[in-house]
Amino acid sequence: MMRSGRIATLLKHATATRHLSPAVRPAAVVPYQDRRFKATAAAPQPEQQPAEEVSPTPQNNKGESKSFAMGLFKGQVNAQQVFPYPDVMTEEQREMLQMLVDPCAKFFAEVNDAAKNDELATVEEDTLQGLREMGAFGLQVPVELGGLGLTNTQYARLVEIVGAHDLGVGIMLGAHQSIGFKGILLFGTKEQKEKYLPPVAAGEKIAAFCLTEPSSGSDASSIRSRAVLSDDGKHYILNGSKIWISNGGIAEIFTVFAQTPCVGKDGSVSDKVTAFIVERGFGGVSSGPPENKMGIKASNTAEVYFEDVKVPVENVIGEVGGGFKVAMNILNNGRFGMGAALSGTMRAVIQQAVDHAANRTQFGSTIDKYGAIQEKIARMAMKEYVCESMAYMLSANMDAGSTEFQIEAAISKIYASEAAWSVADEAIQICGGMGFMKSAGLERVMRDLRIFRIFEGTNDILRLFIALTGMQNAGGHLKELARAFKNPAANLGVIVDVANKRVQRMMGLNTGPSLTEYVHSDLTESAQETSKAIAEFGMVVEDLLIKYKKNIINEQFLLWRVADAAIDIYGMVAVLSRASRSLQEGQSSADHERHLCQVFCNEASDRVAENLSAVKSSTQIGNFEKLSVIAQEVVKKGGVVPEHPLGF
Repeated sequence: MMRSGRIATLLKHATATRHLSPAVRPAAVVPYQDRRFKATAAAPQPEQQPAEEVSPTPQNNKGESKSFAMGLFKGQVNAQQVFPYPDVMTEEQREMLQMLVDPCAKFFAEVNDAAKNDELATVEEDTLQGLREMGAFGLQVPVELGGLGLTNTQYARLVEIVGAHDLGVGIMLGAHQSIGFKGILLFGTKEQKEKYLPPVAAGEKIAAFCLTEPSSGSDASSIRSRAVLSDDGKHYILNGSKIWISNGGIAEIFTVFAQTPCVGKDGSVSDKVTAFIVERGFGGVSSGPPENKMGIKASNTAEVYFEDVKVPVENVIGEVGGGFKVAMNILNNGRFGMGAALSGTMRAVIQQAVDHAANRTQFGSTIDKYGAIQEKIARMAMKEYVCESMAYMLSANMDAGSTEFQIEAAISKIYASEAAWSVADEAIQICGGMGFMKSAGLERVMRDLRIFRIFEGTNDILRLFIALTGMQNAGGHLKELARAFKNPAANLGVIVDVANKRVQRMMGLNTGPSLTEYVHSDLTESAQETSKAIAEFGMVVEDLLIKYKKNIINEQFLLWRVADAAIDIYGMVAVLSRASRSLQEGQSSADHERHLCQVFCNEASDRVAENLSAVKSSTQIGNFEKLSVIAQEVVKKGGVVPEHPLGF
C-alpha cells in the first residue's frame, strides 16, 4: 500500500506560515476592471494583481450585487466575475496542488477498490488509513488546526479525482467535510474550532450533518427535533431523530439542527431553528442500522436518534435561533464541489466509452466512425466541458471573495447531476451489452449517480430556489423604479431610460447588453446569441413580476422554465469565457473548445427561447393548467385514471 503521510506533512510545513482560514484567505486574481477582449486574436491578458478587499456585505459601493446570476434576472451583465475566465491560484498554490494530484490519483487507482467497497457496503480500513495519511479528511481546515488549508479551487481539483474513481468514498469524505463540520469552519468560535477541527481533520473522528427528518426534507424550517435550555442554563436537552444521515452510523461529531424556544423583542416566545455541535460521547446519541441503498453503498447512511442529550451551551453554532441561516450557508458552500466531482466522473466514463467505441468493430468498421455514436460522444464531451467550466468558475469566484454565489452553486449542482446521469447512461449505451455487465463498472457509477439529483437540495426545489431568489432581487429593482416614478422631477433620467427601453422592446429592438467585447473574436456569434438570451430573460422576468407580483411563488410551472433558462445562460457564459481564454492563449485544445462552445451556445439559445416563450404563451399556460388538473386526478384516483383498454 502507498503511504502518503510524508506528503501531507511536507505540505503542512511548507504552507504553515501563509495559510489562513478559507473564509479570510486572500487570493491572487485578475483585477475586476478592464476585463475585455479586444477584437483581435492577440489581445493582451491583464496582469495578475491582488484581489480587491472583500466587503462584509455581498454588495459593492453602489449596493448592486456582483453576482452574474443575480444581475441576469435584471437583464444585466455583471461581467467582473465571469470575464475573463477567472484564475485565482498563486504559483505557490498551483505547485502545492500539483504535489497532491499525482499521489491522490495513484492512491485511488492502486489502493482503493471501488467495486469491493460497493460489494462490502463499506470503506475498507486500509483505504481509510491511506486517506488519513494524505490529509483527505481536512482538506480545507487551516494548517494551524491540522488540515491542509486548501482553497476552494484546490479542493475542487482533488474531489474531481475522487469522483472519477469512487463516488461512494467521495460521499463519505464530502459528508464529513463539505457539510459535516463545515458549520464549525464557517461559523465556529475560536474555542470550537480549536477543540473540534484537529480531530476531524486528522480523520480520528468522522463528522455528519443532521438536518433531514421523517417530516422535513427540502423544507428545513419544518424540523421537529427540539432542544430546551436546562434550568441552570448550562446546557440544552436535545430530543429528536434524523433520517438518511450520511456517516450517521460512524460519526462521532454531529452538526444537529433543532427547534429552540426564542424570546422576541416584544417578550413573546416562538420556536426557531438552532445549530448545535453534538458529540456521540455526550450520551443519548444512537444510530440505526446502515440503510440498504440503490447506490453509494460504500458510504454509511443511517438514522440518528437523540434522547435527552445534554449539549453544552457553548456548543451552539452561530446564534440561538440562527440555525436556518447556518444550514443554508453550509449547503451553499458545500454544493460547489459537486460540479467538480461529477466532471471527474464524466471524464472517466467518457474515456471508457471512447475506448470501447474505438475498438468495437461492427459492419466492417469500428463504431466510433458511425454518426449516431459520434453524436453521443460529442454531446457527452460537451456536457462535461460545460460542467467543468461552471465548477471552476464558481470555485474561483469563491476564492476571490465572492459572498453571493448561491444561485451559481445551485445551477452548478443541477447541471452537474443531470449531465453526469445522461453521460453515464450514454456510456452504457455505447458499450452495449458489455456496459450492462457488472464487471464493466458502469452500472455501479449509474447507481451511485442517482442520488446527486436528490440530496443537498433536490433539483426540483433548487430550480424554484434559483427562480425565486433571482426574482426577489429583480423585484427589489422594480420597487426602486416605482419609487422613482413617485418623484419624476428628481428621477427624470431613470424614467426616460426605462421608457426608451420599453419603446424599443415594443418595436422588437434588442435593448440588452453586449458580450462581444468580452470574448474572443472567433466567438462573436455565440456571444451575440448569449447577449440576446440575457436581454430576453430580463424582459420576461420583469413582465412576470409585474403580472403576478408576490403570487409568482405559486406559478411553479413558469418558475421551472425560468430556472432552466437561467441554467442554460450561465452555462453559455461559462463556456464562452473559458473557450475565449483558450483561444487567446493559443492552447492546443483551443479549436476543439471553440466547437464545443459554439454548439452549446447554438442549442442552449434555442432552449432558452423555447422556455421563455412558454411562460408567455397562452397555449402553453393552458397546457400547464391542464397538466395540473391531470396530476390532481391521478392523485385522487391513486394511480392512472383511464380504464384498461381491454376493459378488465
